[in-house]
Amino acid sequence: MTDLLLWLHIGFAIFALGPVTAATVSTPRFIRAQNVDVLRYLHRTTRAYAIAGVGVFLFGALLGREYLGRPYLSVSMTLFIVAAVLLFIVERDQRTAIRVLSNENPDDDAKVQTGRIAMLSGLISLIWLVILVLMVWGDPV
Repeated sequence: MTDLLLWLHIGFAIFALGPVTAATVSTPRFIRAQNVDVLRYLHRTTRAYAIAGVGVFLFGALLGREYLGRPYLSVSMTLFIVAAVLLFIVERDQRTAIRVLSNENPDDDAKVQTGRIAMLSGLISLIWLVILVLMVWGDPV
């Protein structure tokens, strides 16, 4: 059972967190280009893979259920929750950028969303890397 949970945890990490990170990191470029069709696609991608990313947390918690008191797991789980909250903010900003760029006012260019999405998506990526380091070099027991 442990091997299955490990495979599911790693599989969800690869196939959910990778695409959601790629979608959020590339969003500012398409906001600047004012390409609403691609932004809608990136927004749907962010939403779908963020929901799938819950599997990473779920299978990780099930896998480490005996060691949840270990500091590296507590820190990793806390960082994951922080990243999930930031991802929710990025998704909201994507929605706002789509709404702003879809209206007819040429003065609205979604610059606020561009900067915030760029900053938060970079921070989320950094959090994923910190969690990876904690999982690989954490407490070996």
